[in-house]
Amino acid sequence: MLGVELTAVRIDKPDDLNVVIGQAHFIKTVEDMHEALVGVSSHLRFGLAFCEASGPCLVRHSGNDDDLTELATTNALAVGAGHSFIVFLREGYPVNVLNAIRHVPEVCGIYCATANPVDVLIAQTELGRGIVGVVDGSAPLGVENADDQADRRQLLRQIGYKL
Repeated sequence: MLGVELTAVRIDKPDDLNVVIGQAHFIKTVEDMHEALVGVSSHLRFGLAFCEASGPCLVRHSGNDDDLTELATTNALAVGAGHSFIVFLREGYPVNVLNAIRHVPEVCGIYCATANPVDVLIAQTELGRGIVGVVDGSAPLGVENADDQADRRQLLRQIGYKL
């Protein structure tokens, strides 16, 4: 029987950044994801990193913002899970990029897309490390009431996501 060790890795990020964490399957991910993100908006700033799971097993990285690329690379090293990727976003939201990321042929799945604090849950065996899930933000404190619903609707219209 194989042993498994479970740990959590906190994603190190400023509060004003959004992060997308997922899994892909091929070294080509970095270039294809870069192209997809550039195509979303000329204003979008991003950095991405991908943990290669075979061959030299390097953290591959790209982006159009050096600080975000460095942050993605540092966090990818800390997570250290094969075939995982991390994208940090500035001047754009996950809702703007998720379809583009999902349509990258190498992307297998997305664990989270958030501005919240994130813990990545890691399983480690003698083979390596893998992401088993994420903790995205805090637990609910209650159920919205009519005032909360009105606030939600107003916010979505204020930031341009609803008419």
